[in-house]
Amino acid sequence: MIGVIIGTNRHNSISKKIGLYYKQLLESLGAESQIIDLSDLPEDFAFSALYHNSGKNELFNEFQKIVDTTTKFVFIVPEYNGSFPGVLKTFLDGLRYPDSFHYKKAALVGVSSGVQGNANGLGHLNDVLSYMQTDVLGLRIKLGKIWDYFDGKDFNPRQTDEINAYTNAKKTADIYKAFLEKQARQLIEL
Repeated sequence: MIGVIIGTNRHNSISKKIGLYYKQLLESLGAESQIIDLSDLPEDFAFSALYHNSGKNELFNEFQKIVDTTTKFVFIVPEYNGSFPGVLKTFLDGLRYPDSFHYKKAALVGVSSGVQGNANGLGHLNDVLSYMQTDVLGLRIKLGKIWDYFDGKDFNPRQTDEINAYTNAKKTADIYKAFLEKQARQLIEL
């Protein structure tokens, strides 16, 4: 089973839409997967499930059970203030340490409206996951200017009157799709 972690608790986020796309991609390649959506976390989990309250929040414990039974993960990570969302770090901190991600496999996908595709945030998250003894794939996908290339369901560039601009956007969208598929195949084969 591959868990697709939506790295934000923002409802109806582009990250969730990318996560649903990735889930479909995994299933088209014959892999079972499930969405782990941080927008489903209990609103007070930072206070009711961490530190001295570890194991006491039944809703958060359900997330722990999913992580316990999952061996591979895809993190869909939006850019928040030049890094990854705090809710994702808090989620990771709330899970049992050190075994929750110990020697499990992970793939990282950055998402941003800017050009870098959350490159900085993926580096930060890679450091955190490496500390947790997670094997992170070297191929990190950075989906920059996401709204120019993704229509909410698939990689279809925005229409434009300028043929060169559309042609270049179509090439970029196709490259994004190809790299996501390459990464998914690598994760499945691990």
